[in-house]
This record gives sequence, C-alpha cells and structure tokens, in this order.
Amino acid sequence: MKQYIGTKIIQAEPAIRKGGKVYALTDPIPKTMEPSEDGYKVIYPDGYVSWSPKDAFEQAYRPTNGMTFGLALEALKKRMKVARSGWNGKDQYVTLIPAGNAMFQGHDMQDCFGLKNAQGNMQPGWVPSVGDCLAEDWNIVQ
Repeated sequence: MKQYIGTKIIQAEPAIRKGGKVYALTDPIPKTMEPSEDGYKVIYPDGYVSWSPKDAFEQAYRPTNGMTFGLALEALKKRMKVARSGWNGKDQYVTLIPAGNAMFQGHDMQDCFGLKNAQGNMQPGWVPSVGDCLAEDWNIVQ
C-alpha cells in the first residue's frame, strides 16, 4: 500500500458531536444522556461541512498562524500570500509570481517568488534566508 500526505487549507472550529449532530462550542448544546465526542467542525473551500474527531484533526492540520516554511510554501503553491510575523515592514508579504506574468528583454519569466516590500513595490526573485526557512512564524495574509 502507498503512503500519502495531504495539505488542504480549511476553516475549522472546536465542536462536539452528540447524537450524530455537530455543535460548535458557541452553539447551545442539548442536555441529553447521549455521549458527546470532542472534535472539529470543518468547512472546505467549496462549502462542504464535515466533522473530524479531535485526535485525527490535530494530527492532520496546523493553524495558519505560526506555520513552518514548509506549510507556507504549500500555501504559496495554492496562490496564497504569506508573511512572517517577525517582519517589521508594514503590509509586506511573499507571493508566487506565475510564469507568463511578465517578460524581460523579450524573454518569458519563469515562476518565482515576489516580495511586496514596505515601500509598496513588488520585488520579483525573492529567495528565503536560512532564518526564513527555519522560522515558525509564517502566516497567510489577505
């Protein structure tokens, strides 16, 4: 059997499943004798809502604030913008600039990372430092 790893960007909140129904912790939870199960209410990008048991969820998903560079890289591949909370520049972020978005002296550019710097300019060709690669303060930004 093959082994797989998955990366999805989802919305989730702690919840309880009781009698087959999922209740967010902010919802009124009926007082019944039915056993309750801790877990997460999960909402996928297409709007599909599901339930995940607590242990399975916490082994598969990490919050998008305080990510490793590996998770930030997966977000970049999904066309998200990422930034480090330790950066001082206001509204700075990194994004993936896909091939074909620009030309230089008649040559198409390949995929590259771009840094939107503190001055508001997009700087193509950003390369992470060792510190960036080892940091665990990456976040998805809007």
